[in-house]
Amino acid sequence: MKLAVLRRFRRHGNDYANTRDLKRYLAGLRLRRSPFYLTLADLDRILRWKLRTQYGRTARFRAKHLKDSHVRSATRDAFAHKNTDRDAELRFRTRHLADLPGVGIPVASAILALVEPRSYCVVDFRGWRAIFGEDRRRFSIPDYCRYRSKIAGYAKRLGWTVQDTDAAVWAYDRQRSQRY
Repeated sequence: MKLAVLRRFRRHGNDYANTRDLKRYLAGLRLRRSPFYLTLADLDRILRWKLRTQYGRTARFRAKHLKDSHVRSATRDAFAHKNTDRDAELRFRTRHLADLPGVGIPVASAILALVEPRSYCVVDFRGWRAIFGEDRRRFSIPDYCRYRSKIAGYAKRLGWTVQDTDAAVWAYDRQRSQRY
């Protein structure tokens, strides 16, 4: 992917302001909560952002199985884990977050991307298709490591956060797919 193309999509899309506001909200929580954790209500905001029109599809399952105490514990453990090996940190954190009922690898990656946008991105079919040229709907932790590494390389060359770079890739793919 050409960097000039990504530059055009940095603040593209109708959810740019919503994403910015959600990242600011979560950054504020990080300043107030030590150790850092998310509540069920915080997670719900992230789920609405990530799942968009798909949010209601698993709402009953989440209401029945996802408890505030589990969210607090899993997110506290995930974000307390620090490792100089970025992939090891990603694997640990993603595994802890994806163990929450109704949270898979893409949602876990969204949590990471919104809480730590300098380091993480959201793995989903749009980004994967734009970067690797293949359709994929299910992702493993190694897939996420591979995707994050590629996006982080672009981010470094652009001087952007990993999340901003991923958002540009997502917007690029969305616009490109609407043309067909």
